[in-house]
Amino acid sequence: MTQRPPLPVDLFDELCPSSLLPFRFGDKWASMVLRCLEDGPRRYSELRVPLSRVTPKALTQSLRGLERNGFVSRTVHADRKLRVEYALTPLGRSVLEPLAAACRWTADHWNELLEAREGGVSSIG
Repeated sequence: MTQRPPLPVDLFDELCPSSLLPFRFGDKWASMVLRCLEDGPRRYSELRVPLSRVTPKALTQSLRGLERNGFVSRTVHADRKLRVEYALTPLGRSVLEPLAAACRWTADHWNELLEAREGGVSSIG
């Protein structure tokens, strides 16, 4: 297993553009899972660190959905201890660029999105 630096706890802090991302790449948490897997395979327990706001059930459902749709692969290693790793497939890697563009757009429009969510902006008139 390749050693990678641990995922930072604050990867998705409350001010992260991902929390206001109006575009969905799968379910509510899928884009965050994809970002966590960007640098290589991760175990479930590693994903839980930056995704602490996600319930274990929701994270499992998100991983299953990403696997079902071909974005993530799940590999079971039967070493001394059974361990499972999740990794991006080529299809999953191909969505990283559009996801990054969506995150940049969200960061650029952060204040407008917050204002709209708080009910301060209405285009219906």
